[in-house]
Amino acid sequence: MNTIKLRTFTLAVLAAASAPALAQSQTVSMPVPDEASIPKGPMGDAVKRGKALLTDTRKQLPSNVGNGLNCTSCHLNAGTTAYASPWVGLAGAFPEYRSRSGKVISLQERINDCFQRSMNGKPLAFDSSDMNAIMAYMKWLSTGVPTGTNVAGRGFEKIDMSLKPDPVHGKSVYTAQCASCHGAEGQGTKNPQGGYIFPPVWGKDSFNVGAGMARLYTAAAFVKHNMPLGRGGSLSAQDAVDVAAYFTQQPRPDYAARVNDWPRLCENAPFA
Repeated sequence: MNTIKLRTFTLAVLAAASAPALAQSQTVSMPVPDEASIPKGPMGDAVKRGKALLTDTRKQLPSNVGNGLNCTSCHLNAGTTAYASPWVGLAGAFPEYRSRSGKVISLQERINDCFQRSMNGKPLAFDSSDMNAIMAYMKWLSTGVPTGTNVAGRGFEKIDMSLKPDPVHGKSVYTAQCASCHGAEGQGTKNPQGGYIFPPVWGKDSFNVGAGMARLYTAAAFVKHNMPLGRGGSLSAQDAVDVAAYFTQQPRPDYAARVNDWPRLCENAPFA
């Protein structure tokens, strides 16, 4: 990053930090509705269809998924787990400004971002029955969350970005803590139907280089709170950063459009 771009980025960060508190969204607790509350009729059918698409994405939408993942490979427990990028409350949070896009985007655009990056695939048509079903599920998940508020646990847990990554140590952490599920070569663990019990974390069937999970501290934040599965929080922040440094550096599909990311800040992601 040259001096001018660094200065521009610094000013942008300072401006965001000094913005009035009133510009920030209120944060509320994350309610997860009971499935018994899914309505009867066409709307309820759409909600159920949306959940099926998000939990069995590779099989249900083979024309839109270019790897071996499902949406719930990262959005755990059908999008209801705090700090695993839950979908609860998203229906009332969008449209919103996204720094990676450098513009205000809709929820449909955010969903398609994941299809093109995390799923290494193709976007859904905005007016398709599949997109509407996904939107219906997210709207139902957002029941009781006031419009314009954030839920506690949205996105990923914060992690200390001053920690210096050590990918050599990260490989040791991966071997000891991750390889039994995700494979010694990051290839994941397949099920008899040809999908994955545990998703691949690098290679052709994993997310591409444009995905949020391909960025060091984003991946580390996810790992720290959620991994190993069932023992989230058992790794230190340093271990999480180190293991993320190891697996994010492994080969994965390219994403040519990544060159257009963060147009208002700098040529590449503002944070690793």
